[in-house]
Amino acid sequence: MTSTTSSSASLPARPARDSFWTRIAADIADAIARGVYPPGQRLPPEHALAEQYGVNRHTIRRSLADLTSQGLLRVTQGSGTYVEEFAMDLALVKRPRHHQRMALAGLRGALSVVAASTVRATAAQARALDVAARSTLLCLNVIGDAEGQPLHFSERFFPLPRFATLEEVVRETGSITAAFEAHGVDDYTRRDSRIAAQMPEPVVAAHLRQPVSRPVLFVESVNIDTAAVPIEYARTWFAGDRISLTVTHDE
Repeated sequence: MTSTTSSSASLPARPARDSFWTRIAADIADAIARGVYPPGQRLPPEHALAEQYGVNRHTIRRSLADLTSQGLLRVTQGSGTYVEEFAMDLALVKRPRHHQRMALAGLRGALSVVAASTVRATAAQARALDVAARSTLLCLNVIGDAEGQPLHFSERFFPLPRFATLEEVVRETGSITAAFEAHGVDDYTRRDSRIAAQMPEPVVAAHLRQPVSRPVLFVESVNIDTAAVPIEYARTWFAGDRISLTVTHDE
């Protein structure tokens, strides 16, 4: 790993009341801003940073935890601490397409199915999809990523038997749009979206590779076909430190 020249002597001047860990956190944040630690790079291990700054590992650990809570760093168990790779703007538009969003951002993106099941519609799901309560639905748990970095995790519900083989097409193509086309849906639009900030459940945080202490953006949405028939109800959790959401009313 390329060594980085820095020392406690280079720490920016701070009021005496500031502790060592806050000053070290500020110095590392400044190094990130200047490109000393570029996006995606792994930081030196804690013991190396402790030696570099002349403090104990507990102090370094607290500095890194603070930067992680700010969204500047991410911790990968068994691997190390990394500079967050990017934050991107995603638009909630009438025609939601993950691949197109990523292409517009100049990134490679894909959807992957992590779990699939057949469930009975709850009252909320039945209302959203305009089906009878306890109707059979296909449920897909999906991760959307960009350049290998998870941006969102979602639970997606589709009415059966209309979309009986949708799971297989999504697994093969990584595209909900392609799966809809395989079932005769040539176009679809977003009917509505509801957005809220919340703390993630452990399973959501694990899929997004973030701590449970970091907020996420939660979006509840319904997509419809050209006949205005609901075809998908989704609950999506976006990594709050990696994206911002823009609601676009016109295309």
